[in-house]
Amino acid sequence: MPETDYAQFEMKSPQDRSVMNVLYGLHAVAPFTMWSLSVVALVVNYIKRGDEHDALYVMHHNYMISTFWWTILWLVLTSPLFLAFLIPGFVAWSIIGVWYVYRFVRGWLRFSNHVPPT
Repeated sequence: MPETDYAQFEMKSPQDRSVMNVLYGLHAVAPFTMWSLSVVALVVNYIKRGDEHDALYVMHHNYMISTFWWTILWLVLTSPLFLAFLIPGFVAWSIIGVWYVYRFVRGWLRFSNHVPPT
């Protein structure tokens, strides 16, 4: 007789939702802390995603992780603008920061409504 994986039937606790809300909050305020809180949240995202069985939670972890790495990519690609011209660099990084916060606020709202982040 095959064994049943009871983890699939496990209901999400309020603590699980609280962890996700804290992670979204850390990511959302990260641009104002020179991205340090985002690195902490990213590590927790990777750890929690590995333990997660709920597809909705996995999608939200993936969403936060991919948003972080896309932001890093765009920050690196636009960093030469600071070497040549200061104003375009600030404009580019401001746009990236606004996009980053928008993605996390949008994802957070969708998580609150029990909807996938896409």
